[in-house]
Amino acid sequence: MKLVLIGIQGSGKSTQGNLLSKQLGIPYLSTGHIFRQLAKEKTKLGHYIKVVMNTGLLIPDEKTIEIVNSYLSRPEYKKGYIMDGFPRTLNQAEKFSNNVDKVIYLEIPDKEAIYRLVYRNSEAREDETIPAIKKRIELFKKFTLPVLEFYKKENKLVTIEGIQTIETVNQEILKSLGKVMRKNKIENWQVKHKKIIAVVGLPGVGKTDAADFFRKQRMPVISFGEAINDYIENNHLPHIEKTHKKVRLELRQKHGMAAMAVLNEERIKQAMNKNMIVIIDGLRSWQEYLHLKKTFPKATVYLLAIYADKHLRWARSIRRSKRNKLYGEERDLDELIGINMAPTIAYADFLVKNNFSIEDFHDKLEEVFRTIYYSE
Repeated sequence: MKLVLIGIQGSGKSTQGNLLSKQLGIPYLSTGHIFRQLAKEKTKLGHYIKVVMNTGLLIPDEKTIEIVNSYLSRPEYKKGYIMDGFPRTLNQAEKFSNNVDKVIYLEIPDKEAIYRLVYRNSEAREDETIPAIKKRIELFKKFTLPVLEFYKKENKLVTIEGIQTIETVNQEILKSLGKVMRKNKIENWQVKHKKIIAVVGLPGVGKTDAADFFRKQRMPVISFGEAINDYIENNHLPHIEKTHKKVRLELRQKHGMAAMAVLNEERIKQAMNKNMIVIIDGLRSWQEYLHLKKTFPKATVYLLAIYADKHLRWARSIRRSKRNKLYGEERDLDELIGINMAPTIAYADFLVKNNFSIEDFHDKLEEVFRTIYYSE
């Protein structure tokens, strides 16, 4: 396993790095350690590093990349490593040839970092003055935040709140690696009981985007709305509010207020036979939620409510290629009251606000998914 720890000074990288090294059985090192070790060697490279370090200059990116790649090719790093302090720049990240499995970003507020380094650390270095620390934080944001974006695009970045206790941060990191500490022993995490995540929310909140996110996590998605859409399209009816309302009423008169859960029951069973977690896209009524709990008593059903401001929801609905006329106050009230969606939102286990970018939305969904996935 090849890990990189990133965070401003005082975020706890060395604490977590040393702890993870013992738990995972792979070496922890920083670029500072690499350079200090090489500077002791009576070689041309060692002499170069020693001279540069003694003059107080930074080793250029190209040379740093070459040194780190060469150092990590040693036998002791064959099984992996935990790296701290590299890559520091986007150029280093792009040209680093030693593939990284995960990048752990320990995120803490600037004030907390300053407090830890200046006020709480009795062995603070002479250069750990408040102005010096602020300058290093400024440089971190300028050069290293783009590195986080780079690894985020590669789907390798995990962000952990570093202000939690050492034990909690450590547990969160292990979970992100698919592992858990039990009786002082590291074990691979396995979901032990079935779970259903039911996505709820008014039209335009982003349920389709949420479903796409879960599909990328290789989770099976059962769309409750497909039964209505298929009926309308098979009968060549228009996608307008009047038609949708008529079809919904007919189905609920026949199957009750839990109609969508009833109609999709077999599909859910088939998905749960092959998977530990199943996603429901577009659960609406409270009765559908109760039906799931009754029909699948051995599974935990989580309600994930998505919220977005009204004007954003309506604007998104207008832009849809299909059903772009299904929005507005009448539609909202029919969903909340007529279909009895209101209790599923009010009683939700998780509430995600989708007012901003798709990246922000996915980050929030990932946090929810991780919480559910690792729940006992």
